[in-house]
Amino acid sequence: MSKTLSIDGMGCDGCEDIVESALGDVSGVSDVEADYEAGEATVEGDADTEELLRSVELAGYSAESADN
Repeated sequence: MSKTLSIDGMGCDGCEDIVESALGDVSGVSDVEADYEAGEATVEGDADTEELLRSVELAGYSAESADN
């Protein structure tokens, strides 16, 4: 299952790496790709959305679900 998160605060490739690492540490994530230019991250797996958002916020960025 794929989930898209809107992430505010990413400004470079290093930010993408930080967000990808934070999301990758969440239980249930099988793959993650962040794009700072789009301000989004796509997460594959069955991780809980609230846990994903919390992990991004703990990494220093704002996040919300972009899925309807």
